[in-house]
Amino acid sequence: QVQLVESGGGLVQAGGSLRLSCTASISITDLNINFMAWYRQAPGKQRELVATITNGGHTTYTDVVKGRFTISRDNSKNTVYLEMNSLKPEETAVYYCSARYWLTDYWGQGTQVTVSS
Repeated sequence: QVQLVESGGGLVQAGGSLRLSCTASISITDLNINFMAWYRQAPGKQRELVATITNGGHTTYTDVVKGRFTISRDNSKNTVYLEMNSLKPEETAVYYCSARYWLTDYWGQGTQVTVSS
């Protein structure tokens, strides 16, 4: 079992920045964690993958956030971050942290990000 706790959401104006944090209940260097990721779900839309990071630090991003968002990790704190810059109103959503551990996906409770125009 893995518990994930997100924080850092809030209200920001378009063009602004936020940093989300996701702290895991286990060591994120555990080799049984395939990857950790951030997803988001806007009202009335399906949950979408935003970014991933592996144990080795390899990162991937969905095209619409490339160059603006950065996923990173602090192994000493068992925490994964999502730095979001140049935010757009259409990126208003609940942002979820996820960990694939032993091929099972675990989810946090989500943190609301609201971008005002």
